[in-house]
Amino acid sequence: MSKTADLRLPDPSRWKALAFIALAQLMVVLDATIVNIALPHAQTALGISDANKQWVITAYALAFGGLLLFGGRIADLWGRKRTFVVGLIGFALASALGGAAQNQGMLFGSRALQGVFGALLAPAALSLLAVMFTDARERAKAFGIYGAIAGGGGAVGLILGGFLTQALNWRWTFFVNIPFAVIAAAGAYFVIREPAGSRNRSSLDVPGVVLSALGLVSLVYGFTRAESAGWSDGLTIGMFVASGVLLLSFVLTESRVKSPLLPLRVLMDRNRGGVYLSLGLAVIAMFGLFLFLTYYLQVVKGYSPIRTGFAFLPMIAGMITGSTQIGARLMTRVPARKLMGPGFLTAAVGMLLLTQLEIGSSYVGLILPAQLLLGLGMGTAFMPAMSLATHGVEPRDSGVASAMVNTSQQVGGAIGTALLNTIAASAATAYASSHAALGAKNPEPLKLQSMVHGFTGAIWWAVGILVVASAIAVTFINAGRPLAGPATGGSGSGDAGGVEDEFKIPVVAH
Repeated sequence: MSKTADLRLPDPSRWKALAFIALAQLMVVLDATIVNIALPHAQTALGISDANKQWVITAYALAFGGLLLFGGRIADLWGRKRTFVVGLIGFALASALGGAAQNQGMLFGSRALQGVFGALLAPAALSLLAVMFTDARERAKAFGIYGAIAGGGGAVGLILGGFLTQALNWRWTFFVNIPFAVIAAAGAYFVIREPAGSRNRSSLDVPGVVLSALGLVSLVYGFTRAESAGWSDGLTIGMFVASGVLLLSFVLTESRVKSPLLPLRVLMDRNRGGVYLSLGLAVIAMFGLFLFLTYYLQVVKGYSPIRTGFAFLPMIAGMITGSTQIGARLMTRVPARKLMGPGFLTAAVGMLLLTQLEIGSSYVGLILPAQLLLGLGMGTAFMPAMSLATHGVEPRDSGVASAMVNTSQQVGGAIGTALLNTIAASAATAYASSHAALGAKNPEPLKLQSMVHGFTGAIWWAVGILVVASAIAVTFINAGRPLAGPATGGSGSGDAGGVEDEFKIPVVAH
């Protein structure tokens, strides 16, 4: 069959399929933050030491971040629907194990297993959207919904985590995943129809799997360890050096093997490269902010877990509005860079407002408008980013291209939490030392003031990171306005000159 337009009618069940894919994505994104609020309660119940409590978060991040490329390749090899369902079932079983944990070993193991199955599930979900929605306008709507969930799900996790922990107990932050997974798996099995001829049945690149997994694990663990042990710690430095060597070896290997785990053609396209880089930077800023605002609201303002969760609602509303009402409506009319660049800048303005935080700052007067701007900006930018990251790739590469989106987010989240938290802690310590005399008689106000000073110092860095993300989006991404309907001939070869081709539907030659 020649490279002509695929005239097959769109799958009539694609919108039903989107509902189940969105539900699964919501579960994965929720899990990234829902456990944070429950962690102090789980720590007390299971007798986890302060030194070991980080492994509840780290075990998940290491497994998820380290195996995402492998999960994307498995989706291309096995089929996205099969990988999606297996990932959901495995995630549900791992969640059940975590909810039933009787000691810290069971809890850490369950979190690692959640990461393993999440690494199968997340790229399969995004690549299913990429191959099922090919009309530009429909694709804009589908990715608008997906982008809103990917951006706002973390904040929803804070609300749900607070409610479950306060109303029931910490174990329900794990058990809640089970109905999500069962419904999504059953719906996917009966509704999803994966397009024929879109698998990549090449042999698995084992050296690439090992090098990428070890390299990403070393990188994520390096930043995670830096948060607790410091940047000058010998093991921290060793992890970064090892990560650099392993990832460089991975790139060299991928350029030489016949069937690479990550075909370099996926990365070398300037548009996709710009998306991965700018998205990763934006997530660094956003995840750091989640951490700071959670601590500010609970520790400084004295909010309960449930009230803290609801305090994030303006950000969620902004993200949903930005994704579905701004990004999705304009994506078919203007180039992606004209949404992503201004979107990240709008988020930077919201972040800039938060540099004015003080102990007595008004929620309505400062935090609420800042969150609205952050949400609107991120939602507007995330939607075209999610779509562009998988558009123009050959169908056989859509799984691994989707995995790169999740990898940039996961690595960005790990870096953001560690980097910005370390900056905040250093600034807080310096402030406390320089104002020690003022706190001699009443240390509590100085402690809170130091904490807030640390937060604002780190938030300034987050503002700068978002500005850089905006500049990268405007500079690297040169894809033109999406076409109004299906088109043919997009090769996705990475040719920077093929502006319009980035939005054409790739057709497999048989």
